[in-house]
Amino acid sequence: MHDTPPSTAARAIQALIVLAVAGLLALLAVTAAGHLAQRGIRSGFDFLLEPAGFTLGESLLPVDAGDSTLRAFVAGLANTLRLALPGAALAFGVGIVVGFGRIADNPLVRRLASAYVSAFRNIPLLLQLLAWYFILTDLLPAADAALRLAPGVYLSKSGLALPWWGEAGFELPEPAGFGIDGGARLTPEYLAMLIGLVLYSAAYIAEILRAALEALPPGQRLAALATGMTPRQAFRYVLLPQAWRAALPPVTSQLLNLFKNASLAVAIGYPDLVSVAGTSLNQTGRAIECLSIVIAVYLLLSLVAAAISHRLERRVLRGSVA
Repeated sequence: MHDTPPSTAARAIQALIVLAVAGLLALLAVTAAGHLAQRGIRSGFDFLLEPAGFTLGESLLPVDAGDSTLRAFVAGLANTLRLALPGAALAFGVGIVVGFGRIADNPLVRRLASAYVSAFRNIPLLLQLLAWYFILTDLLPAADAALRLAPGVYLSKSGLALPWWGEAGFELPEPAGFGIDGGARLTPEYLAMLIGLVLYSAAYIAEILRAALEALPPGQRLAALATGMTPRQAFRYVLLPQAWRAALPPVTSQLLNLFKNASLAVAIGYPDLVSVAGTSLNQTGRAIECLSIVIAVYLLLSLVAAAISHRLERRVLRGSVA
C-alpha cells in the first residue's frame, strides 16, 4: 500500500496553522519586549556579542572571560554533542549485548541481564549520575596513586588519562610527581555523565530489542533450523532483521531521549549548553533569551534526529517490501 499524498486543501490548512502559530509567537515576543522596556529591563540578543565574563574549565573550544557570549554558547553546544554522540553509540552497543543476554539460553546470563535492566530502569537517572560522580570523585585514589588500567591508561579522582596526540606526537600518560603527565584527560564530570547516560539508556534499548525478538513467531526459528542453519545463523539472518524493523522507531526515540537527558549535566558541573545558558542568565539577566536559545537548539536537534529516524525507517521498510 502507498501513502495517499496530502490534498491541496490539507496543505493550505497546515500552512495556515503554521502561520497562526508563528504570528502568535511574534505577538508574544513583541508584547514581552514592550513590558520589559517599560520596566527599564534590557532585552534582545545583543548580549551574545558582548564579553561572556566567565570561562569554561572543560571545553573543546577554549573560552576566556573576554570572549563573546556567543562563543561560550557554541562551546557549550560542542560539549553537549561531545557527550551525547559517543554516549548514543555506546548505549546502542551495550543495549544490543544486554538485549541478546535477556534471551540467551544460559540461565545465568539471562538473570544477570535481567538484573541489570531492572536496576538501571528503576533508579532515576539523576540519582545514577550523582552516584557515579560520587564514586569517581570520592572513592577513587588521588592522581599520585592512580589506578593503572592498561599501558598509558590511568584512572583517579582527576579523571581518566588516555594516550593521545600532543605537540611532540603520540603521547602516553605517565606518573610524574603528584599527577599524570602527557596524553589526554577525561574529567570526572564527563565520565560520570557518559557512564550514567550509557548504562541508563542501554537498559531501555535492551528491553526494546528483547520485546521485538520475542514478538516473532517461534516457528520462524524452527523453520530456519530445519533448512540447515545453525542457531547463530538463524538468529542473525532470519530473526534479527525482522525484529530490527519493529525495534528501530523506539530505539531511535530512546537515543533521542539520551540527547535530552544530557541536559542533566548541569547537576554535576559539566559545562554543557544548559550550564552555559544558566551562567549567562546570571551574568546578563536575559532569562527569556537564554532559555529560548536552549529550547531552540534542543528543538532543532530533536527535529534533525527525527528526520534521520524517519529516513532510516523508510529505508528499512523498503528493504522489507523488496
